[in-house]
Amino acid sequence: MRRRRIAYAIMMGTCLTLFVLAWAVVRHLSVPAALAMSVVAMILPPFAVTVANWNVERRDEDVHGGRDRVSSGGRTPDRRDDRRDDRRDGAA
Repeated sequence: MRRRRIAYAIMMGTCLTLFVLAWAVVRHLSVPAALAMSVVAMILPPFAVTVANWNVERRDEDVHGGRDRVSSGGRTPDRRDDRRDDRRDGAA
């Protein structure tokens, strides 16, 4: 956990440094270089998040606090239940 957190902090610090240097210093020398630095800085955050969440244990609960299909014994809802819900919503 600590190693991932350090890697995330380094990557996000690099991202911030690239943005600041690109538009405070490098743009006076070369605008295309500043744009290139900004593009690299834009690409870094998704990789930083991926590194931070690598091999994280997942819980068996979904976002709303319910259980998913695997943890509820593999039972999936019937198609009839879906059709009944559609009729309530006004669909034919």
